[in-house]
Amino acid sequence: MSDKPSVLFVCVHNAGRSQMAAGWLRHLAGDTVEVRSAGSAPADQVNPAAVEAMREVGIDITDQTPKLLEYATAQSSDVIVTMGCGDACPVFPAKRYEDWKLEDPAGKGVDAVRPIRDEIRSRVEQLLTELRPTA
Repeated sequence: MSDKPSVLFVCVHNAGRSQMAAGWLRHLAGDTVEVRSAGSAPADQVNPAAVEAMREVGIDITDQTPKLLEYATAQSSDVIVTMGCGDACPVFPAKRYEDWKLEDPAGKGVDAVRPIRDEIRSRVEQLLTELRPTA
């Protein structure tokens, strides 16, 4: 890993879980970590309930758009965190992988998304501690 590790969050639509995780990591890590997110079948827009849930905690993800997972992006990432993308996620030797089992916020209202958001925050905080043990 370089001085500035890169983390790629991947879920199917890149509209909910991975966008919230990327938002949390950008917020908590600042410019000390390169944050990426993508999906195996990206949606047209970020989930509005995810946007609202993140807004409630002071994080704006309205400028994000779902992106297609590209081989080069995954290959050049230090850590790849998958969230239900299944076999669509490429596997590279010598990469650190984590698979976070999280409820899919698709089709849910903001009340149902809040606990998912909070679980993602806890996992991102733990990941950040592992990436920057002296921070």
